[in-house]
Amino acid sequence: MTDSKRLPDPLPAARRLPHGAGVVLRHYDAPNRAGLAARLADICRCRGLKLLVAGDWRLAVEVGAAGLHLPEAMVRNRTAWRRNRGDWLITAAAHSASAIHHAELCGIDAVLLSPVFPTASHPGAPALGRVRFAKMVQESALPVFALGGIGDVNAAGLKNSGAAGFAAISAMAAVRRP
Repeated sequence: MTDSKRLPDPLPAARRLPHGAGVVLRHYDAPNRAGLAARLADICRCRGLKLLVAGDWRLAVEVGAAGLHLPEAMVRNRTAWRRNRGDWLITAAAHSASAIHHAELCGIDAVLLSPVFPTASHPGAPALGRVRFAKMVQESALPVFALGGIGDVNAAGLKNSGAAGFAAISAMAAVRRP
């Protein structure tokens, strides 16, 4: 996950991600978001990464992204993204079991459930914790990725949760080549 405040330049971090990983371009307030998306798309194509553009299907089409990531509130507005879907991977943010269920009903492919642990993205927001997160994963028909406060130590603690994978913002800056 990119973040303009905590990871202003996501390009170096994207270059260090392992083959098969994905990048969700958020950077909603970037002055040249389209240019950043184009540079990320080039890196992703060269490195075998999947690029998802958050909240803007037109930009995703423009840069040839592998898909679209929707903030939880945008899942309901299916008209634009469904008709332009093609073979895209569509993910959505979710913060509750009902949001996961709604995403499933709307045809979303996977959700990023957060915050699993306390996070700088949502200071003071109640974290799900390992047990509640695992319960929500087990009850979901969709693949669920853990997001929120994810780092090396606590990601290992989610190993048996059933999570499809992990997403991170701050930890991206610390990614090293495998």
